Amino acid sequence: MKRSTERILTTHAGSLARPTELLDTMKERENGRPYDAELLAHQVRDAVADRVRQQVENGIDVVTDGEMSKVSFLGYVKDRLGGFEPDMETTRMAPSWQKEVDDFPEYYEEYFKKYSSTVTPLRRIICRGPISYVGQELLQADIENLRAAVAPFDVTEGFIPSTGPSGFGRNEYYANHEEYLAAVAEAMREEYLAIVDAGFVLQVDDPFLIDMLGDPTMEQDERERMAWVHVEALNHALRDIPMDRIRHHTCYGLNHGPRMNDIPLIDVVPFMLAINAGAHSFEVANPRHYHEWRIWEDVKLPDGKILIPGLIGHATNYVEHPELVADYIMKYAGLVGRENVIAGSDCGFSSRATYSPEVHPTVVWPKFRALAEGAALATKELWG
Repeated sequence: MKRSTERILTTHAGSLARPTELLDTMKERENGRPYDAELLAHQVRDAVADRVRQQVENGIDVVTDGEMSKVSFLGYVKDRLGGFEPDMETTRMAPSWQKEVDDFPEYYEEYFKKYSSTVTPLRRIICRGPISYVGQELLQADIENLRAAVAPFDVTEGFIPSTGPSGFGRNEYYANHEEYLAAVAEAMREEYLAIVDAGFVLQVDDPFLIDMLGDPTMEQDERERMAWVHVEALNHALRDIPMDRIRHHTCYGLNHGPRMNDIPLIDVVPFMLAINAGAHSFEVANPRHYHEWRIWEDVKLPDGKILIPGLIGHATNYVEHPELVADYIMKYAGLVGRENVIAGSDCGFSSRATYSPEVHPTVVWPKFRALAEGAALATKELWG
């Protein structure tokens, strides 16, 4: 994994808005209607090429495919894991969301109307048999599409997001949650290994860690116990993969609301840093967490690790000012060292395949430019 050895590098959390024509074809497939598979493959390939070009032109150093092939950062696993069946019941909210909804019902009544514009309802899956990885062909297409898209450019590095092992299925097969989670982790390991073996950095998307730690239905001791179970399962899935080929992304979820029930990042950091990853991506531009740069005055960053603070927001169409971005880069660099900071985004800009992402697609590119300009300003301060 490249470090900011000569200048502050830039990246983002992964997902970007899909083109309308791609969404149209995905919608037919996801709803079980006839669709042109060759057309879909062509649209995904073209979308990846375009999104990589836009990232490069707007100053992103460490680029990705924008998750063009996926219905969501999480829901794509329904096509990649064997042993699951669709759960046709109404999707249950994570408890950390439910508390917010209960506190602000009028706001969320309007907010959830946005989900009618997704290509498919968000449904969980039920584990009713031994879990295995069956997504080799789909994953290989993702790898080849990104490899082709970066070829014309002198990019610093490429990464591919892959979901963490938790949270997306109801277990009706394994004896307990620990056995179920271990089986999911072992299956996802095949995806993790293939991404790294292809020469890309693996990003593990892991909002589940904060979901568990912020679950109001459990006592604190139980929340922490479950979080350690999660960390152990993820580390087992990542075993023998060099840490410097892995970045870990955790966040407070897709909930673009008041967020008054977010737990402090300081409660997450011990678990986050225990994950065997070389870099850690987390929310900062979320206004509930702007102030938390101060925790790194007391928390020692382990040797070899990199912080990727999210300095542009995924939940607002404001474009951040480059000087604000630079100020925050300077804060983090001053605390953990300039070589240990990469400027990133809070979360993905279209974590679901939807016609109405929270940040309009035309606003994302100026946000990236502001991130790059802020990194350039900070570079001048830090390197002279």
